[in-house]
Amino acid sequence: MAVVFILAAMPFATRAQQGPQFTQFMFNNMILNPAYAGADEALSVTVLNRSQWNGLEGAPTTQCFSAHTLLPGQRVGLGLSVIRDAIGVHKNTNIRTNYAYHIPLRSGAVLSMGLQAGITTLKSDYASLLGNSNDPKLMSSINNTMLGFGTGIYYRSVRWCAGLSVPELLSKTVNIQDTLSLRVKRSNVMGYAKYSFTLNEWFDIQPSILIKYFSQVPVSADFNINLIYRKVLTGGVAYRRSESIDLMMRFQLTSQLQFGYAYDHPIQSSRLASASHELMIGYLFNNIQKDVASPR
Repeated sequence: MAVVFILAAMPFATRAQQGPQFTQFMFNNMILNPAYAGADEALSVTVLNRSQWNGLEGAPTTQCFSAHTLLPGQRVGLGLSVIRDAIGVHKNTNIRTNYAYHIPLRSGAVLSMGLQAGITTLKSDYASLLGNSNDPKLMSSINNTMLGFGTGIYYRSVRWCAGLSVPELLSKTVNIQDTLSLRVKRSNVMGYAKYSFTLNEWFDIQPSILIKYFSQVPVSADFNINLIYRKVLTGGVAYRRSESIDLMMRFQLTSQLQFGYAYDHPIQSSRLASASHELMIGYLFNNIQKDVASPR
């Protein structure tokens, strides 16, 4: 009976621990690619909260804090991200520091290369699955801390940008019992690209794509298109393959402060198929480095 409960929890653990999922990825690229650190060319801070499968007890929730900046020499970017991911009895925290080196190109574009290092804490309270049960097999919970490393490359110009990253270079397996182990981290690869079209003095269009590959897991792809009005109001729609259709809205309240919201509507029929919500607040301290010329 105990093993049944542990095995029942494993698919959810696997999904939660392979990497948090964000719909508004195009507004906070540093959580995808360490080479993005400093690309906003000022101190940039973003806070995000995601509630998935709304209304389902124990459904995934994710909180993310990220900050990055370009150092005065305009060649080195530094960043920090803290992501807390919870689903059911599993609560994981990722703390990552990012380093990026930016190389200006003759075309006015910038190529950057990044490294990432940090720790991940994994906590799984399997004992709570049966409440006050004294079954010793259920007392084999997980409480581990492990190192994580990643790397990436990122290109940005006035019209388009693209990046390729490997946020997790190492796989990790945790032993729950002598005869039972769980793969809690897998090596993964992410590719991202975005292009900006100017329609007229009022409207811009920005299509983007994110492809995510995890070892031994089907490839995931997000397709997105945003319509931007006067650089202030953004409305968008996205499709996450075999998962959801998403709606987004972003408000540039000031030149420094932005607010974003995303609604994910599932396209699969199951008891888990309920809506997801994502809130984002970002602040750009762009008055700190007024002499920096951005290729954007």
